[in-house]
Amino acid sequence: MKLALCTDVLANLPFTEMLDRVKGYGLSGVEMTAGGWASCPHVKTNELLESPEKRAAFRRELEKRDMEIAALNCSGNPLAPGELGKSHTASSYKTVELAGKLGVKKIVMMSGLPGGGPDDQIPNWITSTISWPDYMPGVIDYQWNKVAIPWWKQFVAHAKHHGVEKIALEEFPSQLVYNPSTLLRLRDAVDDMIGMNLDPSHLIAMGAEPIAAARKLAGVVFHVHGKDARIERGLADIDGLLEYQPVTESKNRTWNYVAVGCGKNLQWWKEFFSVLSMTGYNDWVSLEMEDLTMSVEAGIETSIQALLQTISR
Repeated sequence: MKLALCTDVLANLPFTEMLDRVKGYGLSGVEMTAGGWASCPHVKTNELLESPEKRAAFRRELEKRDMEIAALNCSGNPLAPGELGKSHTASSYKTVELAGKLGVKKIVMMSGLPGGGPDDQIPNWITSTISWPDYMPGVIDYQWNKVAIPWWKQFVAHAKHHGVEKIALEEFPSQLVYNPSTLLRLRDAVDDMIGMNLDPSHLIAMGAEPIAAARKLAGVVFHVHGKDARIERGLADIDGLLEYQPVTESKNRTWNYVAVGCGKNLQWWKEFFSVLSMTGYNDWVSLEMEDLTMSVEAGIETSIQALLQTISR
């Protein structure tokens, strides 16, 4: 496995300065946003699509530092009703086209989440049993069979046409794919070029065990985010793990994203990577630093130190 950095955490730096900073950390890979919700500070997708000269210059900056693009990321909600879904669909298609022109074989995305019916104006995440109320089964059928599966079949065809080989979906809350079972449901219905971007932090925050998930997903993990979460003692015992407070309210939340090693200990991380390796994963691990309890620099350095001690190489 090789260690990369999700570069939006260095959004304040221009492209070349960002690459120098990442190289200074001793890393050789970058995961950069090219669409979706992100501001895409280091990948100007439209400019690069339109200009072979700018694409060549972009590649040269990577090559002269002996760096690779671990993946292009366009995480968003392309299945959302209205303008949001249209916008994220367009940027997802453009990200695939850019990946093809840059020779990038893997993109990282989220599955998207539709509304609960054709007249809904906002996405609807069903997390309760569909046994009651009795309108729930119809919502699930609409979301999967009327929206998600048809959209993904068309998108996969587009990705294949442009030479993309792997689509790694992050199991994110408020998305149709938010755990291994929903990932496998979409993969089975659409195509085996869909796999998991296994981000341990989200499973931890939902009360699942990422090591068990890695075993379940043997051969289906296409990408990994090095990202930790901490269940906050006392608070989660009272209120559980369903948490809607802003991430900036770290002190009052029942769980928080934290630097690697500040949630799960290093022994856990060693086992996590060992199991991933045992099940056949030998690709990039992208550090995604979203710890608001410390500075960006401290969070990156803390996480890199933890990952270098635990990653299977």
